Amino acid sequence: MDSDDYLTQSPYTAPGPRLDSLLGATPLPRDPAALGALVRGVVLHREEGDRFGYAVPEERMNEDAESRYAADLLRILAERGTTPLTEPREPAARFVGTCRDFALLLCSLLRATGTPARLRCGYGTYFQPGFHDNHWVTEFWTAGRGWVVADAQLLVEVTLGSGLYDISFDPMDVPRDQFVVAGTAWRACREGRADPDTFGVSTVPEIRGLALVRADVVADLAALGGTEPLPWDGWGVMEKENEEVTDAELALLDEVAAVTEAAGRAPDARRPDGVRRLLADPRLAVPAEVVSHTTYCGVRTVSLSGAARG
Repeated sequence: MDSDDYLTQSPYTAPGPRLDSLLGATPLPRDPAALGALVRGVVLHREEGDRFGYAVPEERMNEDAESRYAADLLRILAERGTTPLTEPREPAARFVGTCRDFALLLCSLLRATGTPARLRCGYGTYFQPGFHDNHWVTEFWTAGRGWVVADAQLLVEVTLGSGLYDISFDPMDVPRDQFVVAGTAWRACREGRADPDTFGVSTVPEIRGLALVRADVVADLAALGGTEPLPWDGWGVMEKENEEVTDAELALLDEVAAVTEAAGRAPDARRPDGVRRLLADPRLAVPAEVVSHTTYCGVRTVSLSGAARG
């Protein structure tokens, strides 16, 4: 890839053939905030149906969120109704996913309209006071600002008339201390500046601690490298128990954390050389098969094509 790495679609973010038919005669807006509002109007978080007065069908709780690719997300939207992509949909006609799906679709549409963008894995501090909730967001490049964090999931006031989240910031410009990238979380936990048990999944209380942060550091590296995994995917050092991780692997993870944390301060929109170098390490590289710890279907092995692994 050339200097506009994050303007190039990955196999995961490529919108596929349904985008044009979903748009009809209305072009995609180029403004990031307008694209964020568009995403919030067509995606529903699977844990938030009751907030919209909608009972999410059981089969959609898993089937939609297991879609790895933006092209499949758009295909499902096309199957759910004929409302143009640029118009908010009723909950029953939306894609039912997770935070990663909001981030993935926004990244796809930003790239499609000429704005470099990428997914980031980390923790939102704005869901529960005192807790760092496992979360995915989008970063997009703005001249004069650099990388800006956007959380399309928070843009509920666009479609509901009032916000569901107690936030005091612009969801399309999330402060770095409100969304903590996984590398920052890892370094804080390793250096004793943060309690690992305050990092986890609020809807699944048993998923928390340093093992989760370790997995998220590797997932964030993969996303920066062009493989945007599902939140429950695992491979290599991600799959080890804490006591099984060697000193050499801890040192490697410290390096990953430093590189991925610094990526948000990069002076340009190119993929950092450190990301390329680290993903060439067999201990971190995304393999042909990953372990998927699905929420509703148990643990299974999923094969990825070479193209999908980037």
